[in-house]
Amino acid sequence: MCRNIRPLHNFEPHATSDEVHAAALQYVRKVAGMNKPSAANTEVFERAVADIAHATEHLLADLVTTASPKNREEEAAKAKARSAKRFGTPAAAGAQAG
Repeated sequence: MCRNIRPLHNFEPHATSDEVHAAALQYVRKVAGMNKPSAANTEVFERAVADIAHATEHLLADLVTTASPKNREEEAAKAKARSAKRFGTPAAAGAQAG
């Protein structure tokens, strides 16, 4: 999975349309193998992003879980700590000391 696409399910507050669009854009970029389409491909590229965002909105609305909602700030802190540990950044020392 593309590292730039973040899980959007089971957060409080729910994922915004901007977050869903950003994930769809990353997906289309990855599948298409390009960050920015040529002028000839712009329309089809943007249509794909809109279609995937629409399907994602429906998916998120229909998914059911019994787990309690996750907190964005806590999840971001966990991800930062994992990254620091993995890549050995200075934050890793602070995360281990705490």
